[in-house]
Amino acid sequence: MLRLLLIRHGETDWNAQGRYQGQTDIPLNAVGWQQAQALAQRLAREPLTAIYASDLRRAGQTATVIAEPHQLPVRHDPRLREMRFGVFEGLTYAEIAARYPGALAAWQQDRDTPPPGGEALAAFSARVRDFFDAVIAAHDDAAVLVVAHGGALRDMICRALDIPADRRWNLAMDNASLSELHLYDGGAVLYRLNDTAHLDTVSEGAHAMSSA
Repeated sequence: MLRLLLIRHGETDWNAQGRYQGQTDIPLNAVGWQQAQALAQRLAREPLTAIYASDLRRAGQTATVIAEPHQLPVRHDPRLREMRFGVFEGLTYAEIAARYPGALAAWQQDRDTPPPGGEALAAFSARVRDFFDAVIAAHDDAAVLVVAHGGALRDMICRALDIPADRRWNLAMDNASLSELHLYDGGAVLYRLNDTAHLDTVSEGAHAMSSA
């Protein structure tokens, strides 16, 4: 059995502001660093054999903190990047609707009609699934950690469970959440999804700081 521990990166300022990030390389904010430390504490005793991460900073920073107690290198892979949202990146949903109503409507109707400068869902899914298949082929009877973005992680879960890629929006995936897939020769089991129990103290601390 292969255990895949799937981690969404910690919070960034654009996450907090509700902005589309895509492949814009935004780093963790102060809360995101705390979330990464909470993940590291929770996962410190996991018998990890490999750690992979998107090559965007927010994922790499999260992975580096988690990797430290395991003394494992982080293997950065561009196939794990978030979907590219083109002109939507840096904008909130309300700003997108006001500036690009036609492009937004076309994209919502058909995810393979990307916004200008964006990436079609089929192309995005193909590169993520190429990574997923490669990891399965490279590791057996192991625990592998993958730190990436909500879209990429949802896509991997959809592939494992044979769910259509356009249904990935039905899977919740919060910042610094833990999901887990168990992969067998005969199929896959989603063992946990969007687990954020380790963030209880981080949330309290972040609230206290924002109120000060």
